[in-house]
Amino acid sequence: MKRGFRLFYLLLCAIIVISLVGVWFFSGIHRQTASVHSRVFTVVVDAGHGGIDGGAEGNQTSVKESDLNLEIARLLKAKLEGAGITVVMTRNSYGGLYGTTTKGFKKRDLEKRVKIINSAKADVMVSIHLNHFSSPGRRGATVFFAEGSSRGEDLAKCIQKHFNTLSSQTREFSANKGDYYLLNEAICPSAICECGFLSNQEDERLLLTKEYKDEVAQKIFYGIIEFLME
Repeated sequence: MKRGFRLFYLLLCAIIVISLVGVWFFSGIHRQTASVHSRVFTVVVDAGHGGIDGGAEGNQTSVKESDLNLEIARLLKAKLEGAGITVVMTRNSYGGLYGTTTKGFKKRDLEKRVKIINSAKADVMVSIHLNHFSSPGRRGATVFFAEGSSRGEDLAKCIQKHFNTLSSQTREFSANKGDYYLLNEAICPSAICECGFLSNQEDERLLLTKEYKDEVAQKIFYGIIEFLME
């Protein structure tokens, strides 16, 4: 009887040890898997212009580019955060980042934006803008990247690919090199998204609607996600 009990006891201890080792082993695998899939990306969303620097104006309504930029940026922010991405906004109000309106305010504004972008240690930066051209016939959404930035070019191409599927896009565009201070100074892959022409009557009309601004934000979102998943 005692021998049988001893064997039973040893067998029970062996089962417990094996179970504990199994729990430790599989929990380790789970922790490793979770650490890979739970990485939180950071994206800086820059709404171009602001305050006394209104940017371009609509030919039909005189709507300010800076206001529309902010509205698109906020829609993009919501989509990114809905996907679990951390978002840093360079500005979240209708004001600029220049401090005072004294001489050199534009330079101070851009320097402040660069400081926010680089301090965020972001994976991506996108700057939202609207275009204006002397010919009212030009329209469509285009993306720019800094020359020499291969990852910036990859990001711009991803966003441009989705911009080319906008309901208003009349033809396909390619992402272009652009010599812009923000792109040149940002340390993360960056792109400037020119979301349409306020000098074009149809682009301006669409950009005044919540539905189209949301569509534009959705395409930028798709492009960012595709880039981050590469």
